[in-house]
Amino acid sequence: MMMEVAPTTDLVYQGICTLFHNTNPREKEKASKWLEEFQKSIYSWTIADELLQQKRDLHSCYFAAQTMRNKIQNSFNELPPSSHESLRDSLITHIGQITIDTDNIIVTQLCLALADLSLLMASWKQPILDLLDMLSPQPQSMWPLLEILTLIPEEMDSRYLRLGANRREEVHLQLEAAAPKVMEYLCMCMHVSETNQEKILNATLRCYSTWVAIHAIRLQQSAQNPLTQQVFKLLSMESTSRKLHDTATECMCALLSTSLDPQFKLQIFNCICMLEPAYHTSVGTEDIDKTMNYCRIFTVLCEAFFFEMLQSDDMPHYSIKGLDLVLICVGHFDYEVAEITFNLWYSLSEELFQRNNDTLTAHFKPHIERLLGALYRLAQMESDQEGLLDENDSFSDFRRKVSDLIKDVAFIVGSGACFKQMFLLLQSPGTTWESTESALFIMQNVAKNIIPDENEIIPKVVEAILNLTDKTHIAVRYTSIMLLGELCDWIENHPETLQAVLDFLLCSLQQKNGLAAAAAIALTSICSSCRQKMTCHIFGLVNIAGSLDSFEINNDLAIGLLKGISLILSRLPRNQLDTAMREIIRFQLEPLAELVKSGPVAVVCKGERTDPAYWVDRACAVIRHTNPDVSTDEMHPTLQILNEAWPLISQIMDKYQTDVRVMERTCRLIRYSVRMVRKQASLLVEPLINQMVCLYTLHHHSCFLYLGSVFVDEFAKVDECINGLLAMLKAFIEPTFKMLQVENGLKNNPDTVDDFFRLCSRFIDCCPLPFLQSALVTPIFQCALLACTLDHREANSSVMKFFCNLLKWGRSNNYRLSECKPLVAEIAQQNGEALVMNLVHASVFCLHSYMLPDVAEVLTELKAVVTSEQMESYLKTALDALPRKNSGGYVTATQLQLDEFCNTVMRATAPKSVTVALKTFTRLFR
Repeated sequence: MMMEVAPTTDLVYQGICTLFHNTNPREKEKASKWLEEFQKSIYSWTIADELLQQKRDLHSCYFAAQTMRNKIQNSFNELPPSSHESLRDSLITHIGQITIDTDNIIVTQLCLALADLSLLMASWKQPILDLLDMLSPQPQSMWPLLEILTLIPEEMDSRYLRLGANRREEVHLQLEAAAPKVMEYLCMCMHVSETNQEKILNATLRCYSTWVAIHAIRLQQSAQNPLTQQVFKLLSMESTSRKLHDTATECMCALLSTSLDPQFKLQIFNCICMLEPAYHTSVGTEDIDKTMNYCRIFTVLCEAFFFEMLQSDDMPHYSIKGLDLVLICVGHFDYEVAEITFNLWYSLSEELFQRNNDTLTAHFKPHIERLLGALYRLAQMESDQEGLLDENDSFSDFRRKVSDLIKDVAFIVGSGACFKQMFLLLQSPGTTWESTESALFIMQNVAKNIIPDENEIIPKVVEAILNLTDKTHIAVRYTSIMLLGELCDWIENHPETLQAVLDFLLCSLQQKNGLAAAAAIALTSICSSCRQKMTCHIFGLVNIAGSLDSFEINNDLAIGLLKGISLILSRLPRNQLDTAMREIIRFQLEPLAELVKSGPVAVVCKGERTDPAYWVDRACAVIRHTNPDVSTDEMHPTLQILNEAWPLISQIMDKYQTDVRVMERTCRLIRYSVRMVRKQASLLVEPLINQMVCLYTLHHHSCFLYLGSVFVDEFAKVDECINGLLAMLKAFIEPTFKMLQVENGLKNNPDTVDDFFRLCSRFIDCCPLPFLQSALVTPIFQCALLACTLDHREANSSVMKFFCNLLKWGRSNNYRLSECKPLVAEIAQQNGEALVMNLVHASVFCLHSYMLPDVAEVLTELKAVVTSEQMESYLKTALDALPRKNSGGYVTATQLQLDEFCNTVMRATAPKSVTVALKTFTRLFR
């Protein structure tokens, strides 16, 4: 409820005191809500100004400054243009009263408020020069002025301000014009700071960095620029404080990210190379923060020269030496330093892979060999590590990143060569357990890419693994088992090793020391790769499936094993398949039947044996991955199991109907079952639909809508099923619309929007004419119009897909089911204007730019249904409804830009052109 009467300044101050000083939690919460409402009200402008003038205490000044900043960012439209100047003058007055003792957070909020005001206020033509004139003569204003000059370029792209491309261009021109004066002021501040304080120098360099980052300062002579020289000086000196070092690093990275001429690039490259001794000094003094800063600078240097490094495949570019600096950092003992460089190596490997040029790739081979050597050292565990690594600690996370990186870069040196390099390390005399484990870890990550007929090294590795004893460190055994799993393609090509490998893995699977998890992963991989050769082991595998809960593995790994076993089931003769599959499914359904019989629902403990989803997921894995070749006239083996299991599945849905997670898992089991047996499941459709509709009306689980779309996909081409499916849709509509039409209904239920419109799209795809002839299409289309503005990626995509699928049937060149054409044409005539209006509004004010290609598809489809005159009229109406000026008084879109957008859309022959036009156009309002 909005505040209707202006509160007094004293009342607001009392609320602030309660919020910050009262010990009663209820009173604090009450004060917080009241102050929140106050901040939204029109009265907060004046009272915040008064509180800043009165300076009663820190909290009231902070609250007032934060209110002012918040109002300017989010509610600037509340102020009439006539009051903009007085607001500006008031803020400048408050900032002019800042002293060196003023609290940082108050300074930041006030400076942010003035910076945002300067960007929003079109009538303020030279804010930078005006601020320099007014505040630079006052020594105490140096700090806040530097803060404002830093924030203005930073805030240009603020998503709160939505300045628009025209205003940003205007501001950028203002900044470029003011840049010489700003540089002059920054140099003066730098000289003052030499005799005064570090705080000013830090603020000066932060400001320089932001102006460089947005290309407002010309950098032709930047290396000779006093500020750039100061940055290098600070980075070269051991005595530089941590904070200044961080700022100098940011500044250097900003310089490197700008477009520089070749001469300056060479100068800056040479200057950065001279920082190598400073890096070594930081390592020697164990100043890890500075070490990480240098690593970042060297990495950004290589990123700045990225395409120069790759430009020639005969003579390497001088900048390739930058990789040597990066590799020095990768050699640091702290893995967090090396991690800074990972994105560079990813980019390099991706580019070399795309170019597929062996000569060029060879330039980088020595660097990648050094990288792999460093990763081998960094991935080593501590020598006093007794058990396995904790999967959730930061070192395990680092090793996962190393794993991904090795898989990406190994091709540059060759996976076989990398494998051999690590094998040779294993042969070295005096190898410790931790270095052995690390070598095996590297081998594990390249094993999949080794040629399966390799017969020199892998046989020795496999033999060594199979002969490991209980005395071997458990981490070495764990990684060895994981390596066996990655060698699954080699094992498939060497079937004589299979029996020994399976015996070894089964033994490991029964261990209670953590090895069972690795054995489960390895066995799953081998089952997937050696399907045909594993059929003779099916009875042992069925026994494993029945004993899963005796192994020390989590349910995800158990499901993985069931998946692997099911892939082998698919290769069995029919009689063996039926028996084995029925047995494995029985292992999952019997505990479910016990849960159903066990009386009222207790609290379901996720992931426990008393959780029905635990067993449903396992059954689902078997159904989903047992996919034998079955002729169309042959009964699918899953059908009989599904028919027998249906009463139990129905009971689960009834008993656990309030638990959305269990319902989602059960629907997924039904979905894969129906997908597997297809039309053979038609007898189950009616009872399933009846139960789904009943439960959806009560609980609105969107998974039922998704399952409905699967039924439409499978059965809508069967004429006798269509009326039942349309009845299902009709039954779904009332509870769905009821939920979506309340306030924020669409926003709060994106999954429902997603699944509902996916269901409607399936109808249009599978039985368009009955759907278009039904009375349901109009209310569904109206609901889709409302959902255009929903900024949820999947939900919005489903809405747009619905529009596209429907409009496709109205194309003038559509000769399939011509009866659909007039029905779609009528829908387009009735709703075309509203559709374009909503799409344009949503694109400009609601949707992310990555969602605009879907909007472009809809506009393109609509163009193919209505006449050019109608489409142009719809577009012009939608564009006329957009605001021509922002609350700050500047133009958002000129008539020329509006016409250009309209003409581009009308001329476009493909969605891609419309997407480009939409992205360019929406930037005018963002």
